[in-house]
Amino acid sequence: MTVDEQLALLRRGTSEIISEADLKRKLESGKPLRVKLGVDPTVAHVTLGWAVVLRKLRDFQRLGHTAVLIIGDFTAQIGDPSGKSKTRPQLTREEVQANVAEVSKQVYKILDPEKTEITFNADWLGPMGFAEVIKLASKYTVARIMERDDFTNRWNEHRPISMHEILYPLCQGYDSVMVRSDVELGGNDQKFNNLVGRDLQADYGQEGQVVMLCPLLIGTDGKEKMSQSLGNYISVVDTPNDIYGKTMSIPDELLTNWFELCTDLPMDEARELIAANPYDAKKRLAREIVALYHGVSAGDEAERFFKETFSQRQAVTEAEDAVVPHELLADGLVPVANLISALGLAKSNGAARDLMKAGAVSLNDEKVSDPFAKLPPAELDGKILRVGKHQFRRLILPR
Repeated sequence: MTVDEQLALLRRGTSEIISEADLKRKLESGKPLRVKLGVDPTVAHVTLGWAVVLRKLRDFQRLGHTAVLIIGDFTAQIGDPSGKSKTRPQLTREEVQANVAEVSKQVYKILDPEKTEITFNADWLGPMGFAEVIKLASKYTVARIMERDDFTNRWNEHRPISMHEILYPLCQGYDSVMVRSDVELGGNDQKFNNLVGRDLQADYGQEGQVVMLCPLLIGTDGKEKMSQSLGNYISVVDTPNDIYGKTMSIPDELLTNWFELCTDLPMDEARELIAANPYDAKKRLAREIVALYHGVSAGDEAERFFKETFSQRQAVTEAEDAVVPHELLADGLVPVANLISALGLAKSNGAARDLMKAGAVSLNDEKVSDPFAKLPPAELDGKILRVGKHQFRRLILPR
């Protein structure tokens, strides 16, 4: 590919490149680039929103460059303040390590492992002495830190800003120094943190990294950015039927954005599909996304399942098996809301109860509307639990 063709590929799905001239110069050098993505393992799933930047990292790999994935096992214990209106709770090291173990299994559904370096920033941030922290802090002024909108807003509204939060951008920026990154990827909300890295590299005698920002993917609710805490997400390890069904639930106005950020389909073709028939376009979108993470045949099968289950309203006879957790069997009756939450079909017990009250939960097509319903295990075994429109599990008792 020519440099201009490479730029066209890399430009897709980005909102800002700082600067494109620098990126072009780096590509023209012919030197394999080190392309950094910092991963803050505060959650245990790679969502389609997170996959946006991972897919961009994969584009660089396909052009012969190295993906440098930094697992922020140290910075996750601080908590990224980006966009937060209040101080985030700090995670324990055990919580971080559990999330790292899960996330590490999922990223290779997108990235090429042979062109990926995985590092942990606890390796260099953990051993730093207090004198070294002071030296790092001296590289940036309070005025620059307070340019962040979230900090400025909290300051003006007399809400607390903790000192450890102020150190977070410096820690993330120092990661760029340690891995000598040529390019750093991030969502729009990471612009400040990424630019700190660019500045710090100059302070440490390195060439400043190019910063490439990607739009934040709006979640399945059509309102907020995709987030596990909001429950409006699709995971790359969701079943094909779940991915397809959840994608079919998004509002039509998200179609262009999702085609661009979640698929490789040429955008001219995507726009033609949307203009001709949004519903058919959505089916194509769902099939494309399933195919990316489970294969083409799985996409076709998920479309067949959706058509038979929802369009033709046939009874559901197939679903992914789910074992009822042991701890829910202790009292001889299983709280249905707790079961829904434990299986990851709702973000919390309270959210599960809301779904039950709304008539969105059933067992073998019989609604379970009492939010505090408890059922004997024998009444669950082999039954198909339906939560919302598109989530199904065949319940199995532990053997």
